[in-house]
Amino acid sequence: MYDEIQHIISGKSEIRFGAAIQAVASYLARSQTTGPVAQEYKRFKAEETKRLIGYIEETNLWVGSINVENYVSEGAEQKVYIKNEKSVLKLNDGIYYPSWIDYLHNLLLHNYFFSDTAYQLLGFYFSENVLYAVVEQAFVKATENTNLGLVKIFMESNGFQNTKNNDYYNPTLGIILEGLHDENVITKEGILYFIDTVFYIKTRNLNLL
Repeated sequence: MYDEIQHIISGKSEIRFGAAIQAVASYLARSQTTGPVAQEYKRFKAEETKRLIGYIEETNLWVGSINVENYVSEGAEQKVYIKNEKSVLKLNDGIYYPSWIDYLHNLLLHNYFFSDTAYQLLGFYFSENVLYAVVEQAFVKATENTNLGLVKIFMESNGFQNTKNNDYYNPTLGIILEGLHDENVITKEGILYFIDTVFYIKTRNLNLL
């Protein structure tokens, strides 16, 4: 698993819906000269966003419009729209992450661990001076309430330790996964579907950049 994740994050191996995500992450990694210091995260991300917008324009990755009539809900980091009976669109501004690369790595990790709800990066959307990544994801309708005890059992069976509340950590991989409450993990006909995940890479032992 260690080698698989390293190759996926670095763009050396394929994963479901991974090509576009890997391409953007690789571009940002190549154009990044130094990593952000804690107190400079805001300035670093602003500069990174400028580079990302340049890449979006060069590669025609703009999503021209979003049908606001299909709006469903939103949280601190994203807005959700119904696309059709099978999928939803999610607009994410990456606010939970110190860099866009970290957000893109989150998408790749989600697609690796939860391929049945894999994110497909469609492009980017700019509205009211905010840049959003636009991803498409399968629409899952719950048939029953989610048992968080079963979520904990599932996560522990895959090497993730419960650290607090609904947050987990895999010490072997150095990966944190947060926010696995019953709105982000849906149960459909007895099967758990992880629809909103927040992955962080705690260590750089994987040589991901």
